[in-house]
Amino acid sequence: MPFGGEKGPQEQVAVVKTVKGTFVIEFYNESAPIAVENFKKLINLKFYDELTFHRIMKTPGLNIVQGGCPKGDGTGGPGWTIVDEYTNPNQRKHLRGTVAMARPNRPDSAGSQFYICLEPQPHLDGSYTTFGGVIQGMEVVDNLVIGDVITNIRLEAKSKYVKS
Repeated sequence: MPFGGEKGPQEQVAVVKTVKGTFVIEFYNESAPIAVENFKKLINLKFYDELTFHRIMKTPGLNIVQGGCPKGDGTGGPGWTIVDEYTNPNQRKHLRGTVAMARPNRPDSAGSQFYICLEPQPHLDGSYTTFGGVIQGMEVVDNLVIGDVITNIRLEAKSKYVKS
């Protein structure tokens, strides 16, 4: 597994159920605490339930899947924004399976939209906050297409998915 090992007081993962199957995201609590808490808050509000993956880019320059927009077109959010954390010295790189906050081309403008890297995207390092990584079900992410529905996202104990 490309990810794992980040310890912290909040040992939870996000279990993402989609129409294509389930994948699991571990959180980078130490390197992106604000983004992690924002994502968890939205999960607890059931914000992501029944939203779609509205953007799939599979080009040499950008290879990602993106979701979390309540409007389904990339222009919506939860009604608030969070500060960027990509300047954190512990910030993780954009590797295959990395989960990061999507935002317009304005600093501190991320809200609910997130993307998952289908392959390394080093040109995004230092520009977008990475807050998690897919630890199970990357094959599900690989097969997502525009319009695929996020049935729900729930928080579960990390110990169910990662052996110590």
